[in-house]
Amino acid sequence: MESALKQIVIVGGGTAGWMAAAAFARFLGPGYSIHVIESDEIGTVGVGEATIPAIQLFNQSLGIDEKEFVRATQGSFKLGIEFVDWHDPGHRYIHAFGAVGRPLGLLPFHHYWLRHHQQGGSSSLWDYAPTALAAAQNRFTPPQEKPGALPSGVSYAYHFDAGLYAGFLRRYSEARGVVRTEGMIVGTELNSQRGHIDAVTLSSGAKISGDLFIDCSGFRGLLIEEALNSGYEDWSEYLPCNCALAVPCASVTPLTPYTRSTAREAGWQWRIPLQHRTGNGHVYCSDFISDAQATDILMQNLDGAPFGEPRQLRFVTGKRKQIWKKNCVALGLASGFLEPLESTSIHLIQAAIAKLLNFFPSDHLDQADIDAFNAQMDFEFHSIRDFIILHYKANNRDGAFWKHCREMDVPESLAAKMELFQANGRIVRHNDELFTELGWLQVMWGQGLRPRGYHPLADQLTPAQLDEFLNVAHKHAAFVANQMAPHQDYITAQCAAPPLEMKKALP
Repeated sequence: MESALKQIVIVGGGTAGWMAAAAFARFLGPGYSIHVIESDEIGTVGVGEATIPAIQLFNQSLGIDEKEFVRATQGSFKLGIEFVDWHDPGHRYIHAFGAVGRPLGLLPFHHYWLRHHQQGGSSSLWDYAPTALAAAQNRFTPPQEKPGALPSGVSYAYHFDAGLYAGFLRRYSEARGVVRTEGMIVGTELNSQRGHIDAVTLSSGAKISGDLFIDCSGFRGLLIEEALNSGYEDWSEYLPCNCALAVPCASVTPLTPYTRSTAREAGWQWRIPLQHRTGNGHVYCSDFISDAQATDILMQNLDGAPFGEPRQLRFVTGKRKQIWKKNCVALGLASGFLEPLESTSIHLIQAAIAKLLNFFPSDHLDQADIDAFNAQMDFEFHSIRDFIILHYKANNRDGAFWKHCREMDVPESLAAKMELFQANGRIVRHNDELFTELGWLQVMWGQGLRPRGYHPLADQLTPAQLDEFLNVAHKHAAFVANQMAPHQDYITAQCAAPPLEMKKALP
């Protein structure tokens, strides 16, 4: 029997490392030693992050006050992601968080709306989404649910500076006993019998031993790949973009409560509005456009003056074959990479931490636990991968890159989902996959997929009843949106951050 696994060593800080440290400090109790090894010489990738609503659960589980968090990270609020020019130039839609209408009887709302649309109705799907209507007006206020009243249907996430979030969580962690060591790792010591990691060696000569190692070393995968040879699943056949450029620029008004993704010649550009700056980036495929062209596209489409020159990242979309191998668990970029089109990077860190805590070892490692964890993370990555591929596959744009994406084969799991929706508007969510039926609905419709029919039970309403049902749903969504304050006004009143010099904000 192995000794109790009480010594946890986290290799690398950044968002992934400090999220893990904070969660372990909060939930594992005083019997565990948590040690973060971080080097100031190694920069982090994030220059700004957009998230999805699940981040609220993580912060709440740590007991973090929302206003304090937003203030400390120069944050803003996010009601969804606007997609510009993705289906074809001039077209836009939003993947809005929260509800789209209300179910009736056995059917979700969209089957009634599909009947309306197929019979010549002119309303938009997003007329029934309170967050979509609020985003269009640059409004935001947290939902105020009242007993006996209809649920607001509002869900939201955040934009924040990733470096400031890591610093915020570092302070949280160190206040709860987490130890940080500054240093560069130059060696990994493996157990000759089991092949497990026994210790890492720093450039100073210091050796840090541990029972469980968390690899947050970024794309390199210092432990999971270089030491343990996990292997990597390459998904570039489905997601061919392999480069990104990132640069912050000056803020402009209004402060929009949504992320924007704009399709470009051979990829897409992100826009993430924070209080002190706007984060921008260009994700592209170098097989179809040069780095110089990609840089020009990014720099010519900024809202304000850039703060510095763009920083380039090169990547291969995919994941480690084993995210947990022996006594090492990879988090963040060390575990894999999916482009941030749907703001899932931090969610994948959060999901892995939650699953690791669920399968946390007691006094020894069981392969059954490791296998179950890996199976769940495989599903998490695969389901998000399919959702991202959908944006590329269902397009009507000109150009070699977009033609390639439109004509490429896609995973059978995605092809089946698309075919099911195009038949009669049905969407099936499998095994609590991250994106709900409403997420799939908005992107499939927004990307131009059109069902040939709808559920026959939607015909049980008379035309007058259908009109009344849709009218009530629209009025409710509009009422909720109109009750919100302007986004900037809410931040100014509740969680405005102190001024921050940009030279200090840049990594």
